[in-house]
Amino acid sequence: MDDELKRIIRGIALLNASEHNGKTRNDSIISKVIGTKLELRSRIKDVIPLISQAVADVNKLSIESQREELESNYAELLIVKPKQERTGLPPLEGAEQGNVITRFPPEPNGYPHIGHAKASIIDEEYAKMYGGKLILRFDDTNPEKERLEYYAAIKVGLDWLDVKYDLIKNTSDDMEIIHRKGKELIDLGHAYVCTCNKETISKNRREMISCKCRAGNLDQNNTRWNKMFDKFKPGEAIVRFRGDMSSENTVMRDPTLFRIIDESHPIHKDKYRVWPNYDFAVAVEDSIDGITHAFRTKEYELRTELYYTLLDKLNMRKPRMLEFSRLEFEGMPVSKRVLKPLVEEGKVSGFDDPRLPTLEGLRRKGIVPEAIRKFVLSLGFTKSDTLPPFETLESFNRKIIDPTSVRLFIVFDPVKLTVINNNLTEIEISNHPQNEMGKRRVTIDGNFYISGNDAKPLKIGDEVRLLELYNIKVTKIGPEMEGEITGTGYKSEIPKIQWVSRKNPVNIEVLISNVLFINDQFNENSLEVKQAITEQYYLELNVGSQIQFVRFGYCRKDSANQAIYTHK
Repeated sequence: MDDELKRIIRGIALLNASEHNGKTRNDSIISKVIGTKLELRSRIKDVIPLISQAVADVNKLSIESQREELESNYAELLIVKPKQERTGLPPLEGAEQGNVITRFPPEPNGYPHIGHAKASIIDEEYAKMYGGKLILRFDDTNPEKERLEYYAAIKVGLDWLDVKYDLIKNTSDDMEIIHRKGKELIDLGHAYVCTCNKETISKNRREMISCKCRAGNLDQNNTRWNKMFDKFKPGEAIVRFRGDMSSENTVMRDPTLFRIIDESHPIHKDKYRVWPNYDFAVAVEDSIDGITHAFRTKEYELRTELYYTLLDKLNMRKPRMLEFSRLEFEGMPVSKRVLKPLVEEGKVSGFDDPRLPTLEGLRRKGIVPEAIRKFVLSLGFTKSDTLPPFETLESFNRKIIDPTSVRLFIVFDPVKLTVINNNLTEIEISNHPQNEMGKRRVTIDGNFYISGNDAKPLKIGDEVRLLELYNIKVTKIGPEMEGEITGTGYKSEIPKIQWVSRKNPVNIEVLISNVLFINDQFNENSLEVKQAITEQYYLELNVGSQIQFVRFGYCRKDSANQAIYTHK
């Protein structure tokens, strides 16, 4: 088995190196290796050293040698398999109809983003697939970063996505249970209280050295545990799991389980000061909540060994843990460490800025929740690293909003045009070319605005059609143009231009989002503001209405004088 496993690992390492200029990394291939044989998940401790050795050996080879060995010994890996059309999420291993419980556990430390959308939709879809339940559980055990505002924002985001959950709870409400489990781990000898400073702990973990605190007896650890609740200051003591300091998996090198935080909690205020970290809280909560299948993004994959080990040591029920790839777009990072400073420094207007991948930003931009759900499900359940183009989400959105988007004329860089023999006072224009969305009446007096780009190439004697109106021949050019009607019949060979009556124009600004980051640097030109003139009917539309401005694109009405560009 080990020889076959080594062969699999080397083949995957060679393939990955060939795709990345001759270099591969442990974290790049671990999920692919485990994906070949799911039973390897329980042997992760044995697998990691084999991966490390294969990576080191492969990286010593030249690209030519890597390719030669790949083609000679692993030709099957080079075969491009035909893409199969996705038909939804794959079945869950060990799932029983009516007995599946999933959870969505966001930390209330920021506004929800597209990554949260993916996670919550997958959680909900699997619960629905098996007639089970979904728990919304706020992972609120770090009062330094959490605010009531964020609990509310996450609920609002899930409601907008139409994600239905069966129960809502807070991890912080179970602090008494979590403290008991922490004490139990100490009493069983599987955890200890460490008073070393942060630098020493980091150095020891890097060098695989145990500190003196690890050798402390039960009395010492219980005394220190009790002092964490009232004597020690933040940073003076932490609870660490008694793991394996020589493990290739750095997560297992005596990780922190509890720490002291004196910040006031949004809900419990100053009731607690000893708080669990994510690894301990999520394991205990998943077990006591009856979770059968827990999902999280694959950057937590190495933490799965700790998750199962903690539950084993506490003799607690173990859910199945499954990982999937993180979702973000090129130039649109979802990390709170990146997004928060943008807001705080005023580089963006807020968490609802249409340039951001937050749910509020996407909503304001004009992306609808149905499109997000379809997009997420189209990606399937996979660990493969993908950076899907934002255009894919836009294509789903376009199909959904097109049938209900009012068509309106819009003019940029306006030029005045007077039709000297106009004989109309009013016309009716359909709000949609195919669907029954009513008509609007437009007052006509022969005085119009047309776009500068449409006016620029025109010469005296040219014939053009004013859309939905009539054909004219240009009789005067310049800042104020003139023309005269030549007929109303449609002529395919002449240019068609849009217009806005000068009798009752509406001045608006259109916000256009460009890529937010270029080469990890904030793009100072990521928001373009264009002044425009549109029809009076714009004012009759509700805020939030979707509009297709003719020959420009889809926009969402943000206010009486502002629209936000959605996409083509």
